[in-house]
Amino acid sequence: MHFRPLHDRVVVRRIEAEEKTSGGIIIPDTAKEKPQEGEVVAVGPGARAEDGTVTALDVQTGDRILFGKWSGTEVRIDGEDLLIMKESDILGVIEQPEALKKAA
Repeated sequence: MHFRPLHDRVVVRRIEAEEKTSGGIIIPDTAKEKPQEGEVVAVGPGARAEDGTVTALDVQTGDRILFGKWSGTEVRIDGEDLLIMKESDILGVIEQPEALKKAA
């Protein structure tokens, strides 16, 4: 099954947080918070203005993003837990080091 979000909606796969702290302490599952970082799986065509024009989204499939703790709606598609959220719920895109090197 292929899922295509509508309007300015984005489908996100959570990226699991590390199980150890930087000091080497292992964090048990019960103490872990849900990660607020994810990878964009699919994007809608964009938001439609009152005059009918469509404004494209700033995020693309494959982008790593940060989002708010309570953002999005949790869904299960093809046995995978995903989030569907509006682009406005996304706080920012995490730039990859490779992309920064290519830009220089």
